Amino acid sequence: MKRIPEHLFPVWAGPGRGRGWSWPVCITWEGGEGLQSWGLDSAVWCMLCRGGREKLEQACQRGKGALQLPKAMLQLKLPRLFNIHQVPKVFWEDGIMSGYRHPQSSALDCILSSFQMTNETVNIWTHFLPTWYFLWRFFVLCSTVDFLFDSYTWPLLVYMLLICIYPFTSSCAHTFSTMSPEARHICYFFDYGALSLYSLGCAIAYGFYVMPECWVNSRLHHHFVPIAIANTIFCTSTSCYSRFLELHFPHRSKILRTGAFVIPFMFDNIPLFYRLLLGFGGGCAHTDSLSSHCYHLLFAFLTCFLFASHLPERLAPGRFDYIGHSHQLFHICAVVGTHFQMEAILADMASRRAWLTAHSAVPSFLGTLGALALGILLNLGIIGLFSASLLPPPKFTTHRTPQANGSVKDE
Repeated sequence: MKRIPEHLFPVWAGPGRGRGWSWPVCITWEGGEGLQSWGLDSAVWCMLCRGGREKLEQACQRGKGALQLPKAMLQLKLPRLFNIHQVPKVFWEDGIMSGYRHPQSSALDCILSSFQMTNETVNIWTHFLPTWYFLWRFFVLCSTVDFLFDSYTWPLLVYMLLICIYPFTSSCAHTFSTMSPEARHICYFFDYGALSLYSLGCAIAYGFYVMPECWVNSRLHHHFVPIAIANTIFCTSTSCYSRFLELHFPHRSKILRTGAFVIPFMFDNIPLFYRLLLGFGGGCAHTDSLSSHCYHLLFAFLTCFLFASHLPERLAPGRFDYIGHSHQLFHICAVVGTHFQMEAILADMASRRAWLTAHSAVPSFLGTLGALALGILLNLGIIGLFSASLLPPPKFTTHRTPQANGSVKDE
């Protein structure tokens, strides 16, 4: 057996049979003397030298800590779930008997619950994932459409911004709605506000791209966007107010909330209804995009029906707690309908551009982005007022001032 000089130290030769720590593969202290003769040609090696053992131990400790990090992450406990009678009534949903989160969840618990199967998980993801789809479509349009200098595209810009905002807001509302009863109301206030703004975006796009030829420059055409702004005020205020009736007057609350969204929808689609019902074969009709409009109206009807009926969970309470209840189907129909609406608007915008620019005024900043800014401010004000009514009143402390005669005066 080859004799190992005392001034040589073991070297790591890598994993595998016959490798690992080995004396025949070693190096000397002096400038590589005798390296080849002892077979030091390994690409991966480690030498134990002066202070090397301590450094190696420190490296091992750091490596052990790095390996423990994923283990600690896997040991995170998912939040506990509850049945309907274990949570306050304000959190109850019709026909949903289980899968409720803690009514005082922390923000971290709410985020973790989105990766846990609860009765809100599908609601969260059916609007969070489409947000990224609409953002992708928006970024693709940004590379082909001149949103900055071409004012004809500004109604489309407003519409694309809002179809990215409303599903994201809805996803956040469903995620954080179990932090407290007050937080639940405020989350859905913002959800309703985003939907109200979406209806404004639809009105702006329809007013400039979908309006029938025989209605262009009419009184309705000129006042279409201002009326839509008034509709957003009605929609947000009525839907937010309906939450205060939910516990004691649930049917009245549902009627108010449904009407708050149906009325702006019906108004926004007046030009489209005319084109579909009365414009076929006439001078006002332009049929290139009507198939997409019809699909959008079909899914919009399904969306409204599912929201108002609470089917199928009302027929079989507890059977659709996690997958298949009406609100999940409502989200899916809303997103699919928005997709067809977007395609229809893009088709009308492209195919009708020459006629619209020749016969009507170009979209203005005030009528598009200005209207959006005004709508945002009004909606934030309404949400702020309703949210302030949920907060507890401030506590005033009484200061007592001693008087010269020995009495005490409250201030």
